[in-house]
Amino acid sequence: MAYDKFTVLTSTAVPLPIENVDTDQIIPARFLKATERKGFGDNLFRDWRYNGDDSPKQDFVLNNPIYSGKILVAGKNFGSGSSREHAAWAIYDYGFRCVVSSFFADIFKNNSLNIGILPVQVSPEFLDKIFLAIEADAKAEITVDLDKQLITIAATGESESFAINSYKKHNLMNGYDDIDYLQAMKDEIRTFADKSIY
Repeated sequence: MAYDKFTVLTSTAVPLPIENVDTDQIIPARFLKATERKGFGDNLFRDWRYNGDDSPKQDFVLNNPIYSGKILVAGKNFGSGSSREHAAWAIYDYGFRCVVSSFFADIFKNNSLNIGILPVQVSPEFLDKIFLAIEADAKAEITVDLDKQLITIAATGESESFAINSYKKHNLMNGYDDIDYLQAMKDEIRTFADKSIY
């Protein structure tokens, strides 16, 4: 499998209520030299997390020990800018499996879906409710049910549905990337090829 199966995720969340976060802020260009998906999490939001002397910036949310979890809750227009897939790699490598926002840049959204991150787009009103729940309790849990396409705030019970491409949903629920999907169909492909007349 390319990555872990995504079915139902219940987790605390890390709030990042900043709009228009672009891919250079997610992973600065100077860290794009590697071609494997390893180690990018160390430099996720690098310039926001660390000072010039590599000391942590105490006021940045990833350096605040009260926040943790596999869900990143971000402001509107997350993942804009260049098409670098390393941004999605950095988020996955850090440990996030879901990003929630009221709007995603299309290329970032597709890059995330391709490597096992579920981007959940919600209404601005529901996003505000999530931020308020986390503000009230840093350990507030969010449940994301991919099969039902439903995101729920545990503390209030409020839910909202979200959309996802059926092919990407199938792959996420099975832990497939595009190659895994084809390999899972190899018997059907072989049968079809054997029946073909040239």
